Amino acid sequence: MNAPHDVPTAAELVAAVRDFLETDVLPAVDGRVRYHTRVAINVLGMVEREIELGPAQAERHAEGLAALGVADDAELAAAVREGRLADDDALLAVLERAVRAKLEVANPGYPARE
Repeated sequence: MNAPHDVPTAAELVAAVRDFLETDVLPAVDGRVRYHTRVAINVLGMVEREIELGPAQAERHAEGLAALGVADDAELAAAVREGRLADDDALLAVLERAVRAKLEVANPGYPARE
């Protein structure tokens, strides 16, 4: 597939900024600025992972929703609330995959804690 943009990619740019903050800025700051720099590093890590993992996660999630017969998360929530979906392994698998996908982006070390 031909990408519409040259290198560096968006993920590479985000990684470069995150690396700069981590290696150059963080050691040089204290207090409130240090805290906010750590927050920025974490946010950039999340963005980087979402760029890299998001498309495949979205595709798997859409497949799971389609298998349940719903179009999106809002319809899934309504179907669960209204009792239109069986409380079975198929539903639980889709919900578990959705939560794991969120954790892979937001806190990739969390699933390893099990």
